[in-house]
Amino acid sequence: MVSLAPLPLPLPLPPPRVTEPLVWLPKYFAIASRMALYRFEWARWLHRDLRHLLFPLTDVEIVVLAVASSVGEEMFFRGAMLPAIGLVGSSAIFALLHIGPKARHLPWTASSFAVGLLFGAMFQWTGDLTGPVVAHFLVNFLNLRHVAQVELR
Repeated sequence: MVSLAPLPLPLPLPPPRVTEPLVWLPKYFAIASRMALYRFEWARWLHRDLRHLLFPLTDVEIVVLAVASSVGEEMFFRGAMLPAIGLVGSSAIFALLHIGPKARHLPWTASSFAVGLLFGAMFQWTGDLTGPVVAHFLVNFLNLRHVAQVELR
């Protein structure tokens, strides 16, 4: 027999779907990176500097670099630092890791801060590092592959 007793309030919320941000977040960053590359001189300098510093890399090396950086950085910045010093603090230190040797790289540092906030918010929302790790991997993989394939003049 079905009970008609009222449901207890508040109702538990269903668990967040980790895959939803994974669909649009890396695509958005890849598109934003390409738009910046063809619109801003700082992005072209960053592309050239990374290409000069890192390449030639094989496809396997790009995957290994993207996996290692995404897993390591997310475990450290979101998994360890975020609970200890908070979202803004861990994102600021994450951004400082992405500072370039010249002032022309500061927009990359600022965008890394914004990405750190988003990945941190995703971790706080889900309570799981899977989403930030996968999103971080896809962003790094797509950007490294683009740097490897496209030589700017």
